[in-house]
Amino acid sequence: MKTWKLVSGIISIVLSVFVVFQSMMAGLANALEANEQSSGSAGLVVSICMLCGGIVSIVSRKNNSKGTNIALIILFGLATLTGFILAGNYSDLYSIWSAWCLINAVLAFISLRKGIRN
Repeated sequence: MKTWKLVSGIISIVLSVFVVFQSMMAGLANALEANEQSSGSAGLVVSICMLCGGIVSIVSRKNNSKGTNIALIILFGLATLTGFILAGNYSDLYSIWSAWCLINAVLAFISLRKGIRN
């Protein structure tokens, strides 16, 4: 799990930059179309949670404590729920970024359960 936490943390930080730019464009499109959707704002929340989750994942890779795994579950879980519920017309938020956050949340849960058994 140490290697996975490092790799997923780096990937999450890099992907959060892409999510920010896509969210800004989706928000701009929502404003120009006046369609009253909040997918751009939801993308920004997902991006912030991905960035924070990536940082926590990198910092916590050497210690497998319950607290850091719970923090990862909360951060990536919040990003997953936000993306799946508020995606609107921003389809990448639903299909790619929220799915990535769901994978990370599930693996943090597995890491938590593995640490409890030992």
